[in-house]
Amino acid sequence: MGQLSSFLHLSRSNVRRAERSIIELNDKEKVSTDIIKYVNRLSDFLFVAARFENKKDGDILWIPNKN
Repeated sequence: MGQLSSFLHLSRSNVRRAERSIIELNDKEKVSTDIIKYVNRLSDFLFVAARFENKKDGDILWIPNKN
């Protein structure tokens, strides 16, 4: 795993943590659904970007019972 991919995965975990905090806040006071959707899509994008970087770096995808 390359350095950029690692940073992307770390960023994704931080965004997911923020998303959980936003959901928790939404239980107490109204948060725009657009914000919740945006943060969720941002974490999806960061995951895909990290996987793309892994593939560029020649990472071999682990497949259960195959490798």
